[in-house]
Amino acid sequence: METRHRLPTRTVLVAGGALLLVAFAVAASSGAYAISTGQLWGVLRDAWQGVASPSPEHLVFMNIRLPRLLLGVAAGCGLGMAGALMQGLFRNPLADPGLIGISSGAALAAGITIVMGAWLWPVLPRTLGSWTLVATAFCGGFAVTFLIYVLSRSEGGTRMALMLLAGIAVNALAGAGLGLLSVLATDEQLRSLQFWLLGSLGGARWSAVMLVGVVVALACAVALTLAPALNAMALGEPQARLLGIDVERVKRRAIVVTAFAVGAVTATTGVIGFIGLIAPHWVRMVAGPDHRIVLPASGLLGAALVLAADTVARTILAPAELPLGVLTAFIGVPMFLLMLRHYRNRL
Repeated sequence: METRHRLPTRTVLVAGGALLLVAFAVAASSGAYAISTGQLWGVLRDAWQGVASPSPEHLVFMNIRLPRLLLGVAAGCGLGMAGALMQGLFRNPLADPGLIGISSGAALAAGITIVMGAWLWPVLPRTLGSWTLVATAFCGGFAVTFLIYVLSRSEGGTRMALMLLAGIAVNALAGAGLGLLSVLATDEQLRSLQFWLLGSLGGARWSAVMLVGVVVALACAVALTLAPALNAMALGEPQARLLGIDVERVKRRAIVVTAFAVGAVTATTGVIGFIGLIAPHWVRMVAGPDHRIVLPASGLLGAALVLAADTVARTILAPAELPLGVLTAFIGVPMFLLMLRHYRNRL
């Protein structure tokens, strides 16, 4: 049997943290309004000292770029961690949070709100204001995930094969619904719908950063407590039960944690694909299958990948901006095909 050299835990986590810091620094200084390293250091020093500088770089960084970067960190961390959870739950390195319908459900709910919201629930905009789309998208993602979970229940347990098939069917149905909404939408609605479906950090604001940051932090904390159980379940569910693991409880918690994390991210940024697929896979390649390492390292790498992709998205055609989901797809699809080739004899 082929053995691979695995990096030590501390090395993996330090490397992930360093990669995130580099991605953050590059993203902070790049954009339509470039900020040099010296200017960035001055802005950070003034912010630390509580000095409100009127300089353009201070206003651009503190009011526009910083909330965008922090939202990207939270989004990437949540997606990477959720992908590691799903791969551990399905015991398959090709699994993705989208399998349980969170992203498609959120997208469908957002599409309904954009195209038909004024007719279906006219009271919500007056009650929730600008949070209407975020709230409906989150509820839609959670509702579809709950539906898939119910459909996967059989003989008092959750069957992962049934969950996979139910997820494929419900995702296809959500895609059909989005296609119908695209036909019914006006030009303005269609532009909003398409931009939201392709994902972006352009709408970042401090309230969204706080919401996603808190939800992702809590989700990551709960996910780390599931790491030993996921390690046991990698041996198979019967063996995990013999070791005293409540398998059904672990499944429920993992699904709920993933739904909250990815639902909050998708509701505020739109659909950002493939981060939850490639980040855990790359971590496993260098660190091995131990979820005590894979979960936190996947969060760090996911955050770094989102920041890097967003930097390219807002600089390659500056001052225009590419949708973030387009770049993650360009990266993720070739990676997925390579992974498919690597694991083809195991599927």
